[in-house]
Amino acid sequence: MTTEEHVIGAAADRLATATQTGTPCEPVRDLIGRADVDAAYRVQRLNVDALVASGRRIVGRKTGLTSPAVQRQLGVDQPDFGVLLDDMDCSGDAMVDSSRLLQPKIEAEIAFVLSRDITEPITEADAPQYVSDVYASFEIVDSRIANWDISLADTVADNASSGLFVLGDRRDREDVPDLTGVEMTMTENGVQVSQGKGSDCLGSPWKAFVWLANITLEYGSVLHAGEVVLTGALGPMVAVTPGFTYVTTISGIGSATAVFSA
Repeated sequence: MTTEEHVIGAAADRLATATQTGTPCEPVRDLIGRADVDAAYRVQRLNVDALVASGRRIVGRKTGLTSPAVQRQLGVDQPDFGVLLDDMDCSGDAMVDSSRLLQPKIEAEIAFVLSRDITEPITEADAPQYVSDVYASFEIVDSRIANWDISLADTVADNASSGLFVLGDRRDREDVPDLTGVEMTMTENGVQVSQGKGSDCLGSPWKAFVWLANITLEYGSVLHAGEVVLTGALGPMVAVTPGFTYVTTISGIGSATAVFSA
């Protein structure tokens, strides 16, 4: 094993142990460097491959850090992506199990379900032909790193701080409005705690989708028909309080609800 492989493995082990023990860990930037995004994606891939080998199934991808507000919250300056696994989908659950999470935050997003595989780079003009359904959704982000003390490399390595997700109301792709102009509000127990619009997501959820499709190809992955794509936050994320109910409404699409166990 080379020194580089040892470092990648050590970073992956640190994050995997935090997941297994439910105890947040120190950042991994001391191992892989604060700005080495390629190394961070290798750490992500190592842990995702291990989870797939254990029986979990990839059901999609997420784009993270697309909102300027979220970038400011976390002190980063570019988007990233992570992998969605089958047991992250809480869409059919009456309640989200808070005990599965370490330091959860919630953000409202537009989600796509793909109509076909994406095997070559795409543009914003042809992106809609790859999408069948559009959802109002929640991403419940989480960090294995203590106190969310993350650099870009830390969050990338930590599967883009993925946690769980909830798909809400669905619209056919042909029936959705211009996603750049949609407006989002999110409430916590009925009190508004976040708001934003489609253009807050990397300029448009379609732009975020194109970025994700093309960057995953660069890293050797293909997005497949039927997979879910979370396009990124439409406004500031909010720390989750166990026992509370969160509702988002996205104009022209619908709403999504997440009820957390106490």
